[in-house]
Amino acid sequence: MTLAARVAYNTMIQIVGKAVSTLLGLAALAVMARYLRQAGFGQYTTIITFLSFFGIIADFGLTLITSQMISRPSNNQAVLLNNLFSLRLISAVFFLGLAPLVILFFPYEPIIKLGVAVASLAFFFTALNQILVGWFQKNLTMAAVAAAEVVGRLVLLSGIIIAAYLNLGLLAIMVATVVASLISFLMHYLFARRFIKISWQIDLTVWREIINKSWPLGLTIFFNLIYLKADIIILSLLKNQSAVGLYGATYKVIDVLTALPFMFAGLILPILTRQWAERNLLKFNQILQKSLDAMIMLALPLIIGAQLTAVPLMTLVAGENFSQSGQVLKILILAIGFIFVGCLLTHAIIALDKQKNIIHAYLFTALTSLVGYLIFIPRFSYYGAAWVTVYGEAVIALSAFYLIIKYSRFKLNFTMAFKALAASTVMAVSVYFLIGQLNLIFIILLAGLIYLICLYLFKGLSKEDFKDIIG
Repeated sequence: MTLAARVAYNTMIQIVGKAVSTLLGLAALAVMARYLRQAGFGQYTTIITFLSFFGIIADFGLTLITSQMISRPSNNQAVLLNNLFSLRLISAVFFLGLAPLVILFFPYEPIIKLGVAVASLAFFFTALNQILVGWFQKNLTMAAVAAAEVVGRLVLLSGIIIAAYLNLGLLAIMVATVVASLISFLMHYLFARRFIKISWQIDLTVWREIINKSWPLGLTIFFNLIYLKADIIILSLLKNQSAVGLYGATYKVIDVLTALPFMFAGLILPILTRQWAERNLLKFNQILQKSLDAMIMLALPLIIGAQLTAVPLMTLVAGENFSQSGQVLKILILAIGFIFVGCLLTHAIIALDKQKNIIHAYLFTALTSLVGYLIFIPRFSYYGAAWVTVYGEAVIALSAFYLIIKYSRFKLNFTMAFKALAASTVMAVSVYFLIGQLNLIFIILLAGLIYLICLYLFKGLSKEDFKDIIG
Protein backbone atom coordinates (compact mmCIF):
# COMPACT_ATOMS: atom_id res chain seq x y z
CA MET A 1 0.00 0.00 0.00
CA THR A 2 1.40 3.42 -0.97
CA LEU A 3 1.93 6.19 1.59
CA ALA A 4 -0.96 8.21 0.16
CA ALA A 5 -3.22 5.18 0.30
CA ARG A 6 -2.22 4.45 3.90
CA VAL A 7 -2.93 8.04 4.93
CA ALA A 8 -6.26 7.93 3.08
CA TYR A 9 -7.17 4.62 4.70
CA ASN A 10 -6.28 5.80 8.20
CA THR A 11 -8.04 9.10 7.63
CA MET A 12 -11.16 7.28 6.44
CA ILE A 13 -11.03 4.92 9.44
CA GLN A 14 -10.76 7.91 11.73
CA ILE A 15 -13.53 9.78 9.92
CA VAL A 16 -15.88 6.81 10.28
CA GLY A 17 -14.84 6.34 13.91
CA LYS A 18 -15.08 10.06 14.55
CA ALA A 19 -18.53 10.19 12.92
CA VAL A 20 -19.80 7.43 15.21
CA SER A 21 -18.15 8.86 18.32
CA THR A 22 -19.44 12.34 17.40
CA LEU A 23 -23.01 11.06 17.21
CA LEU A 24 -22.52 9.34 20.56
CA GLY A 25 -20.99 12.52 21.99
CA LEU A 26 -23.87 14.64 20.75
CA ALA A 27 -26.32 12.12 22.23
CA ALA A 28 -24.47 12.36 25.55
CA LEU A 29 -24.62 16.16 25.34
CA ALA A 30 -28.35 16.05 24.57
CA VAL A 31 -29.11 13.86 27.58
CA MET A 32 -26.78 15.72 29.92
CA ALA A 33 -27.93 19.23 28.93
CA ARG A 34 -31.60 18.34 29.31
CA TYR A 35 -30.97 16.63 32.65
CA LEU A 36 -28.62 19.17 34.23
CA ARG A 37 -30.19 22.24 32.57
CA GLN A 38 -28.26 25.52 32.31
CA ALA A 39 -26.86 25.82 35.84
CA GLY A 40 -25.93 22.14 36.18
CA PHE A 41 -24.33 22.05 32.76
CA GLY A 42 -22.44 25.20 33.74
CA GLN A 43 -21.03 23.36 36.77
CA TYR A 44 -19.98 20.46 34.53
CA THR A 45 -18.30 22.88 32.11
CA THR A 46 -16.47 24.66 34.92
CA ILE A 47 -15.11 21.34 36.26
CA ILE A 48 -13.83 20.17 32.88
CA THR A 49 -12.35 23.56 31.99
CA PHE A 50 -10.56 23.93 35.33
CA LEU A 51 -8.97 20.49 34.93
CA SER A 52 -7.97 21.32 31.34
CA PHE A 53 -5.36 23.75 32.62
CA PHE A 54 -3.69 21.09 34.76
CA GLY A 55 -3.99 18.52 31.98
CA ILE A 56 -2.18 20.81 29.56
CA ILE A 57 0.57 21.59 32.07
CA ALA A 58 0.98 17.84 32.64
CA ASP A 59 1.18 17.29 28.89
CA PHE A 60 3.99 19.85 28.45
CA GLY A 61 3.91 19.27 24.69
CA LEU A 62 4.64 15.54 24.98
CA THR A 63 1.65 14.48 22.87
CA LEU A 64 2.77 16.35 19.78
CA ILE A 65 6.48 15.69 20.30
CA THR A 66 5.83 11.92 20.42
CA SER A 67 4.71 11.83 16.80
CA GLN A 68 7.56 14.08 15.68
CA MET A 69 10.41 12.30 17.49
CA ILE A 70 9.46 8.72 16.64
CA SER A 71 9.04 9.75 12.99
CA ARG A 72 12.73 10.49 12.60
CA PRO A 73 14.43 7.45 10.99
CA SER A 74 17.47 7.63 13.30
CA ASN A 75 15.45 7.36 16.53
CA ASN A 76 14.66 4.11 18.37
CA GLN A 77 10.87 3.93 18.64
CA ALA A 78 10.77 1.57 21.64
CA VAL A 79 13.25 3.57 23.73
CA LEU A 80 11.56 6.86 22.95
CA LEU A 81 8.03 5.61 23.58
CA ASN A 82 8.93 4.05 26.93
CA ASN A 83 10.70 7.20 28.11
CA LEU A 84 7.87 9.41 26.88
CA PHE A 85 5.29 7.21 28.59
CA SER A 86 7.24 7.19 31.89
CA LEU A 87 7.74 10.96 31.82
CA ARG A 88 4.07 11.50 31.05
CA LEU A 89 3.02 9.22 33.92
CA ILE A 90 5.06 11.22 36.44
CA SER A 91 3.91 14.62 35.16
CA ALA A 92 0.25 13.52 35.10
CA VAL A 93 0.33 12.24 38.68
CA PHE A 94 1.99 15.42 39.94
CA PHE A 95 0.06 18.13 38.13
CA LEU A 96 -3.37 16.50 38.06
CA GLY A 97 -2.90 15.71 41.73
CA LEU A 98 -2.58 19.45 42.36
CA ALA A 99 -5.96 20.29 40.80
CA PRO A 100 -8.18 19.11 43.72
CA LEU A 101 -6.00 21.15 46.09
CA VAL A 102 -5.90 24.36 44.04
CA ILE A 103 -9.69 24.36 43.46
CA LEU A 104 -10.16 24.75 47.23
CA PHE A 105 -8.96 28.35 46.95
CA PHE A 106 -11.64 29.26 44.38
CA PRO A 107 -15.10 30.55 45.41
CA TYR A 108 -16.98 27.65 43.80
CA GLU A 109 -19.78 25.53 45.22
CA PRO A 110 -18.69 22.31 47.00
CA ILE A 111 -20.09 20.14 44.18
CA ILE A 112 -17.68 21.75 41.70
CA LYS A 113 -14.71 21.18 44.02
CA LEU A 114 -15.69 17.55 44.57
CA GLY A 115 -16.29 17.13 40.84
CA VAL A 116 -12.74 18.29 40.10
CA ALA A 117 -11.35 15.68 42.51
CA VAL A 118 -13.32 12.89 40.81
CA ALA A 119 -12.78 13.96 37.20
CA SER A 120 -9.02 14.38 37.67
CA LEU A 121 -8.80 10.59 37.29
CA ALA A 122 -10.44 10.82 33.86
CA PHE A 123 -7.84 13.37 32.80
CA PHE A 124 -5.09 11.10 34.13
CA PHE A 125 -6.10 8.19 31.89
CA THR A 126 -6.56 10.54 28.94
CA ALA A 127 -3.03 11.89 29.53
CA LEU A 128 -1.55 8.40 29.24
CA ASN A 129 -3.70 7.71 26.17
CA GLN A 130 -2.30 10.62 24.22
CA ILE A 131 1.27 9.30 24.21
CA LEU A 132 0.04 6.02 22.69
CA VAL A 133 -2.03 7.90 20.10
CA GLY A 134 1.18 9.60 18.91
CA TRP A 135 2.70 6.18 18.25
CA PHE A 136 -0.43 4.97 16.42
CA GLN A 137 -0.38 8.13 14.27
CA LYS A 138 3.22 7.62 13.24
CA ASN A 139 2.65 3.99 12.32
CA LEU A 140 -0.67 4.76 10.61
CA THR A 141 -2.60 2.21 12.66
CA MET A 142 -5.46 4.44 13.75
CA ALA A 143 -8.16 1.76 13.69
CA ALA A 144 -7.35 0.96 17.33
CA VAL A 145 -7.71 4.62 18.29
CA ALA A 146 -11.05 4.89 16.51
CA ALA A 147 -12.36 1.71 18.16
CA ALA A 148 -11.25 2.83 21.64
CA GLU A 149 -12.87 6.21 21.20
CA VAL A 150 -16.18 4.71 20.09
CA VAL A 151 -16.25 2.26 22.99
CA GLY A 152 -15.33 5.03 25.43
CA ARG A 153 -18.17 7.22 24.14
CA LEU A 154 -20.60 4.31 24.39
CA VAL A 155 -19.65 3.76 28.02
CA LEU A 156 -19.95 7.49 28.74
CA LEU A 157 -23.36 7.75 27.07
CA SER A 158 -24.61 4.71 28.98
CA GLY A 159 -23.38 6.18 32.26
CA ILE A 160 -25.03 9.54 31.60
CA ILE A 161 -28.34 7.88 30.68
CA ILE A 162 -28.26 5.81 33.88
CA ALA A 163 -27.39 8.88 35.97
CA ALA A 164 -30.20 10.89 34.43
CA TYR A 165 -32.78 8.08 34.66
CA LEU A 166 -32.00 7.37 38.31
CA ASN A 167 -31.50 11.09 39.08
CA LEU A 168 -28.04 10.45 40.54
CA GLY A 169 -26.76 13.96 39.90
CA LEU A 170 -23.65 15.60 38.48
CA LEU A 171 -21.11 13.54 40.44
CA ALA A 172 -22.44 10.31 38.94
CA ILE A 173 -21.81 11.78 35.49
CA MET A 174 -18.23 12.60 36.51
CA VAL A 175 -17.78 8.98 37.67
CA ALA A 176 -19.06 7.79 34.28
CA THR A 177 -16.45 10.04 32.65
CA VAL A 178 -13.70 8.37 34.69
CA VAL A 179 -14.87 4.85 33.79
CA ALA A 180 -15.07 5.75 30.08
CA SER A 181 -11.53 7.18 30.13
CA LEU A 182 -10.17 4.11 31.94
CA ILE A 183 -11.69 1.69 29.41
CA SER A 184 -10.40 3.77 26.49
CA PHE A 185 -6.88 3.77 27.97
CA LEU A 186 -6.88 0.02 28.56
CA MET A 187 -7.90 -0.58 24.93
CA HIS A 188 -5.10 1.69 23.65
CA TYR A 189 -2.55 0.08 25.96
CA LEU A 190 -3.44 -3.54 25.19
CA PHE A 191 -3.47 -2.95 21.44
CA ALA A 192 -0.11 -1.14 21.54
CA ARG A 193 1.39 -4.06 23.49
CA ARG A 194 0.76 -6.29 20.48
CA PHE A 195 3.35 -4.31 18.53
CA ILE A 196 5.71 -2.80 21.07
CA LYS A 197 6.60 -3.62 24.67
CA ILE A 198 5.70 -0.68 26.91
CA SER A 199 7.74 -0.60 30.10
CA TRP A 200 8.97 1.81 32.76
CA GLN A 201 12.15 3.45 31.46
CA ILE A 202 14.11 6.47 32.67
CA ASP A 203 17.06 7.52 30.52
CA LEU A 204 18.07 11.03 31.58
CA THR A 205 19.81 11.67 28.26
CA VAL A 206 16.61 10.86 26.38
CA TRP A 207 14.54 12.84 28.89
CA ARG A 208 16.73 15.92 28.34
CA GLU A 209 16.23 15.60 24.59
CA ILE A 210 12.47 15.17 25.02
CA ILE A 211 12.16 18.15 27.38
CA ASN A 212 14.36 20.32 25.17
CA LYS A 213 11.99 19.70 22.27
CA SER A 214 8.73 19.68 24.22
CA TRP A 215 9.01 22.77 26.44
CA PRO A 216 8.35 25.25 23.59
CA LEU A 217 5.26 23.24 22.69
CA GLY A 218 4.24 23.05 26.34
CA LEU A 219 4.39 26.82 26.63
CA THR A 220 2.53 27.43 23.37
CA ILE A 221 -0.20 24.96 24.29
CA PHE A 222 -0.53 26.54 27.74
CA PHE A 223 -0.83 30.01 26.19
CA ASN A 224 -3.28 28.51 23.71
CA LEU A 225 -5.36 27.23 26.61
CA ILE A 226 -5.41 30.68 28.19
CA TYR A 227 -6.97 32.36 25.16
CA LEU A 228 -9.28 29.39 24.56
CA LYS A 229 -10.45 28.43 28.06
CA ALA A 230 -9.79 31.40 30.34
CA ASP A 231 -13.08 32.82 29.07
CA ILE A 232 -15.05 30.04 30.79
CA ILE A 233 -13.18 30.45 34.09
CA ILE A 234 -13.66 34.23 34.02
CA LEU A 235 -17.30 33.78 33.01
CA SER A 236 -17.83 31.39 35.93
CA LEU A 237 -16.32 33.89 38.38
CA LEU A 238 -17.92 37.09 37.06
CA LYS A 239 -21.32 35.76 35.92
CA ASN A 240 -23.33 32.71 36.98
CA GLN A 241 -23.31 29.00 36.15
CA SER A 242 -26.31 29.42 33.82
CA ALA A 243 -24.24 31.74 31.60
CA VAL A 244 -21.41 29.19 31.70
CA GLY A 245 -23.89 26.47 30.75
CA LEU A 246 -25.14 28.35 27.68
CA TYR A 247 -21.61 29.12 26.55
CA GLY A 248 -20.34 25.64 27.42
CA ALA A 249 -23.02 23.93 25.34
CA THR A 250 -21.89 25.92 22.31
CA TYR A 251 -18.27 25.05 23.00
CA LYS A 252 -19.17 21.36 23.09
CA VAL A 253 -20.38 21.63 19.49
CA ILE A 254 -17.22 23.54 18.53
CA ASP A 255 -15.08 20.85 20.20
CA VAL A 256 -16.81 18.22 18.07
CA LEU A 257 -16.00 20.15 14.89
CA THR A 258 -12.38 20.88 15.84
CA ALA A 259 -11.62 17.20 16.44
CA LEU A 260 -11.35 16.66 12.67
CA PRO A 261 -8.48 19.08 11.88
CA PHE A 262 -6.47 17.85 14.88
CA MET A 263 -7.02 14.26 13.80
CA PHE A 264 -5.98 15.02 10.22
CA ALA A 265 -3.00 17.17 11.24
CA GLY A 266 -1.83 14.42 13.58
CA LEU A 267 -1.66 12.01 10.63
CA ILE A 268 0.07 14.53 8.37
CA LEU A 269 2.68 15.61 10.95
CA PRO A 270 4.90 12.46 10.66
CA ILE A 271 4.83 12.72 6.86
CA LEU A 272 5.78 16.42 6.87
CA THR A 273 8.47 15.70 9.46
CA ARG A 274 10.03 13.03 7.26
CA GLN A 275 9.94 15.20 4.12
CA TRP A 276 11.59 18.08 5.96
CA ALA A 277 14.21 15.79 7.53
CA GLU A 278 15.07 14.52 4.04
CA ARG A 279 15.18 18.13 2.78
CA ASN A 280 12.50 17.42 0.18
CA LEU A 281 11.13 20.97 0.18
CA LEU A 282 8.98 20.56 -2.93
CA LYS A 283 7.20 17.49 -1.56
CA PHE A 284 6.78 19.18 1.82
CA ASN A 285 5.02 22.18 0.27
CA GLN A 286 2.89 20.02 -2.02
CA ILE A 287 1.60 17.95 0.92
CA LEU A 288 0.97 21.10 2.94
CA GLN A 289 -0.96 22.75 0.09
CA LYS A 290 -3.20 19.72 -0.47
CA SER A 291 -3.80 19.44 3.26
CA LEU A 292 -4.75 23.12 3.50
CA ASP A 293 -7.08 22.70 0.53
CA ALA A 294 -8.85 19.89 2.39
CA MET A 295 -9.19 21.99 5.56
CA ILE A 296 -10.53 25.03 3.67
CA MET A 297 -12.92 22.83 1.73
CA LEU A 298 -14.37 21.53 5.01
CA ALA A 299 -14.35 24.78 7.01
CA LEU A 300 -16.11 27.19 4.65
CA PRO A 301 -19.46 25.36 4.35
CA LEU A 302 -19.53 24.90 8.13
CA ILE A 303 -19.05 28.62 8.74
CA ILE A 304 -21.56 29.77 6.16
CA GLY A 305 -24.15 27.08 6.86
CA ALA A 306 -24.10 27.72 10.61
CA GLN A 307 -25.25 31.31 10.13
CA LEU A 308 -28.61 29.90 9.00
CA THR A 309 -28.92 26.77 11.14
CA ALA A 310 -27.19 27.62 14.45
CA VAL A 311 -30.29 28.37 16.55
CA PRO A 312 -32.39 25.34 15.51
CA LEU A 313 -29.26 23.18 15.70
CA MET A 314 -28.52 24.11 19.33
CA THR A 315 -32.20 23.64 20.20
CA LEU A 316 -32.11 20.18 18.63
CA VAL A 317 -28.85 19.23 20.34
CA ALA A 318 -29.31 20.66 23.84
CA GLY A 319 -33.00 21.49 24.15
CA GLU A 320 -35.16 24.61 24.29
CA ASN A 321 -33.32 25.92 27.36
CA PHE A 322 -30.21 26.31 25.21
CA SER A 323 -31.70 28.02 22.14
CA GLN A 324 -29.78 31.21 23.03
CA SER A 325 -26.59 29.22 22.53
CA GLY A 326 -27.34 29.31 18.80
CA GLN A 327 -26.55 33.04 18.70
CA VAL A 328 -23.20 32.33 20.36
CA LEU A 329 -22.52 29.53 17.87
CA LYS A 330 -22.91 31.99 14.98
CA ILE A 331 -19.93 33.87 16.40
CA LEU A 332 -17.76 30.97 17.56
CA ILE A 333 -18.15 29.16 14.24
CA LEU A 334 -16.07 31.96 12.69
CA ALA A 335 -13.14 30.65 14.71
CA ILE A 336 -13.52 27.26 13.00
CA GLY A 337 -11.94 28.50 9.78
CA PHE A 338 -8.92 29.81 11.65
CA ILE A 339 -8.71 26.62 13.74
CA PHE A 340 -8.87 24.32 10.71
CA VAL A 341 -6.08 26.22 8.94
CA GLY A 342 -4.11 27.22 12.03
CA CYS A 343 -4.05 23.69 13.43
CA LEU A 344 -2.45 22.33 10.27
CA LEU A 345 0.04 25.21 10.06
CA THR A 346 1.14 24.87 13.68
CA HIS A 347 1.69 21.14 13.13
CA ALA A 348 3.77 22.02 10.07
CA ILE A 349 5.89 24.31 12.25
CA ILE A 350 6.55 21.33 14.54
CA ALA A 351 7.62 19.34 11.48
CA LEU A 352 10.06 22.17 10.68
CA ASP A 353 11.32 21.95 14.29
CA LYS A 354 10.63 25.68 14.68
CA GLN A 355 8.17 25.45 17.56
CA LYS A 356 10.27 27.85 19.66
CA ASN A 357 9.69 30.59 17.10
CA ILE A 358 5.94 30.73 17.60
CA ILE A 359 6.05 31.09 21.39
CA HIS A 360 5.97 34.89 21.13
CA ALA A 361 2.78 34.77 19.06
CA TYR A 362 1.09 32.52 21.62
CA LEU A 363 2.24 34.72 24.50
CA PHE A 364 0.98 37.86 22.77
CA THR A 365 -2.35 36.21 21.95
CA ALA A 366 -2.79 34.84 25.49
CA LEU A 367 -2.09 38.20 27.14
CA THR A 368 -4.22 40.28 24.78
CA SER A 369 -7.06 37.75 24.89
CA LEU A 370 -6.95 37.72 28.69
CA VAL A 371 -7.26 41.51 28.69
CA GLY A 372 -10.09 41.21 26.17
CA TYR A 373 -11.96 38.72 28.35
CA LEU A 374 -11.64 40.95 31.42
CA ILE A 375 -12.94 43.95 29.45
CA PHE A 376 -15.71 42.38 27.37
CA ILE A 377 -17.10 39.54 29.54
CA PRO A 378 -18.39 41.89 32.29
CA ARG A 379 -20.10 44.01 29.61
CA PHE A 380 -21.27 41.47 27.05
CA SER A 381 -21.11 38.13 28.91
CA TYR A 382 -20.68 35.11 26.59
CA TYR A 383 -20.95 37.25 23.43
CA GLY A 384 -17.83 39.16 24.44
CA ALA A 385 -16.05 35.88 25.25
CA ALA A 386 -16.94 34.46 21.84
CA TRP A 387 -15.59 37.43 19.86
CA VAL A 388 -12.31 37.44 21.79
CA THR A 389 -11.94 33.72 21.03
CA VAL A 390 -12.33 34.42 17.31
CA TYR A 391 -9.66 37.12 17.60
CA GLY A 392 -7.25 34.72 19.31
CA GLU A 393 -7.60 31.99 16.70
CA ALA A 394 -7.12 34.50 13.88
CA VAL A 395 -3.87 35.83 15.36
CA ILE A 396 -2.40 32.34 15.82
CA ALA A 397 -3.35 31.20 12.30
CA LEU A 398 -1.82 34.31 10.72
CA SER A 399 1.34 34.03 12.85
CA ALA A 400 1.79 30.38 11.92
CA PHE A 401 1.25 31.21 8.24
CA TYR A 402 3.97 33.87 8.41
CA LEU A 403 6.48 31.44 9.94
CA ILE A 404 5.71 28.73 7.38
CA ILE A 405 6.34 31.19 4.55
CA LYS A 406 9.55 32.37 6.23
CA TYR A 407 11.14 28.96 6.75
CA SER A 408 9.75 26.77 3.95
CA ARG A 409 9.14 29.41 1.25
CA PHE A 410 5.60 28.10 1.00
CA LYS A 411 3.22 29.91 -1.38
CA LEU A 412 -0.47 29.36 -0.72
CA ASN A 413 -2.66 28.70 -3.75
CA PHE A 414 -6.14 30.19 -3.16
CA THR A 415 -7.85 28.37 -6.05
CA MET A 416 -9.55 25.82 -3.82
CA ALA A 417 -10.65 28.53 -1.37
CA PHE A 418 -12.47 30.47 -4.12
CA LYS A 419 -14.16 27.33 -5.44
CA ALA A 420 -15.21 26.24 -1.94
CA LEU A 421 -16.58 29.74 -1.27
CA ALA A 422 -18.63 29.66 -4.47
CA ALA A 423 -20.01 26.20 -3.68
CA SER A 424 -20.79 27.27 -0.09
CA THR A 425 -22.69 30.31 -1.36
CA VAL A 426 -24.93 28.18 -3.56
CA MET A 427 -25.46 25.82 -0.64
CA ALA A 428 -26.39 28.72 1.67
CA VAL A 429 -28.98 30.09 -0.78
CA SER A 430 -30.56 26.64 -0.96
CA VAL A 431 -30.65 26.31 2.83
CA TYR A 432 -32.19 29.78 3.19
CA PHE A 433 -35.26 28.71 1.23
CA LEU A 434 -35.48 25.28 2.88
CA ILE A 435 -35.05 26.26 6.52
CA GLY A 436 -38.32 25.91 8.41
CA GLN A 437 -39.84 23.90 5.57
CA LEU A 438 -38.10 20.57 6.16
CA ASN A 439 -36.56 18.58 9.01
CA LEU A 440 -33.25 20.12 10.13
CA ILE A 441 -31.25 16.89 9.83
CA PHE A 442 -32.56 16.39 6.29
CA ILE A 443 -31.66 19.99 5.43
CA ILE A 444 -28.10 19.53 6.71
CA LEU A 445 -27.64 16.32 4.71
CA LEU A 446 -29.11 17.93 1.60
CA ALA A 447 -26.90 20.99 2.07
CA GLY A 448 -23.84 18.74 2.20
CA LEU A 449 -24.89 17.03 -1.02
CA ILE A 450 -25.51 20.37 -2.78
CA TYR A 451 -22.10 21.59 -1.66
CA LEU A 452 -20.29 18.52 -3.00
CA ILE A 453 -22.13 18.69 -6.33
CA CYS A 454 -21.30 22.38 -6.72
CA LEU A 455 -17.68 21.78 -5.74
CA TYR A 456 -17.49 19.11 -8.43
CA LEU A 457 -19.13 21.38 -11.04
CA PHE A 458 -16.72 24.20 -10.13
CA LYS A 459 -13.87 21.69 -10.57
CA GLY A 460 -12.87 21.88 -6.93
CA LEU A 461 -13.16 18.09 -6.87
CA SER A 462 -12.48 15.96 -9.92
CA LYS A 463 -13.40 12.40 -10.86
CA GLU A 464 -9.80 11.49 -10.07
CA ASP A 465 -10.18 12.88 -6.55
CA PHE A 466 -13.27 10.75 -5.96
CA LYS A 467 -11.49 7.70 -7.38
CA ASP A 468 -8.48 8.35 -5.11
CA ILE A 469 -10.74 8.64 -2.07
CA ILE A 470 -12.66 5.48 -2.94
CA GLY A 471 -9.43 3.68 -3.88
